[in-house]
Amino acid sequence: MSPTPEDLTIIKDDMIAFIEGHGMSRFHGYVDYDEVQCVMWEMGTNPDGWKDFVELAKTAAAPFLTMHSWKLERTELDELVQRLTNSEFSDGDDVEDARWLRAHVGKVGFLQLGWAYQGSMFLCEVSTDWYDRYQRLLEVSEDFGGIPIDEPDQDDEG
Repeated sequence: MSPTPEDLTIIKDDMIAFIEGHGMSRFHGYVDYDEVQCVMWEMGTNPDGWKDFVELAKTAAAPFLTMHSWKLERTELDELVQRLTNSEFSDGDDVEDARWLRAHVGKVGFLQLGWAYQGSMFLCEVSTDWYDRYQRLLEVSEDFGGIPIDEPDQDDEG
């Protein structure tokens, strides 16, 4: 059995209880590591490594933890399937992979905890295998989606 379940809802609930049990507050928000300096927490093979992360935040006197969760919504998946189907650059395997993800609609696939310390954000992320596959397919669909190839743009027509 994989240390990470297919639905992270129970882990999310455990995180909330654990954080509140330590007397800490949660700020609902996502930290984009492209925007701020971040240090990623490495849990290794410990599926409960996020608990050590929370305890370290408390030790560092973090006033709160950021928390973000992502759930696969049917509309998002349908849009992804549509983009991959209409793309000249994706293959049938990508479309089938996206359709396979329908079994995960309504499930939480990604969790992020974070706290700020001396100008850096410390982040702990947990994701499922299917979420990682979804992200790869999203990148494939966005790489070529809607980009006109060899067509003049409006600036060239003048």
